Amino acid sequence: MFVTHPIGIIGEEEAVKMLEAKGFRIKEHNWRMGHLEVDLIAENKKEIVFVEVKARTSDYGDKMPEEYVDEDKKRRITAAANAYIKYHKVEKLPRFDIIGIIVHPDTKEILYRNHLENAFVPRQRTISQSSYSGTWKWGHRNHTIGRKK
Repeated sequence: MFVTHPIGIIGEEEAVKMLEAKGFRIKEHNWRMGHLEVDLIAENKKEIVFVEVKARTSDYGDKMPEEYVDEDKKRRITAAANAYIKYHKVEKLPRFDIIGIIVHPDTKEILYRNHLENAFVPRQRTISQSSYSGTWKWGHRNHTIGRKK
């Protein structure tokens, strides 16, 4: 989903700062292909990182923002990463991170930030250029991309 809520925008801006401070270059913000979406895609010399950003105004009881990424969300992020890797012919190792942010609802001050590197390993196999030789097709905005065997 595209970020339209001010707290989500603040959270993603903070996540970008965190990644850039660690030497990553941001390649994409809210990359979408069909119903699939990744909040941030960043890279360094060795890795491409698919980042889910969870920004909240409180910890909602006993859960921190990053704990709201469930198995279904992880599968959707992995599917989006597969599409991105195929479409852009990425050769780098993929990594999946989650960044949790808590923003004060009134002052918009960042109260909490947590970057979980290698937050999860996908259950489904990531499709790389060298390991996949079948046909594929993805609808992306107003056009279809694909490759035939």
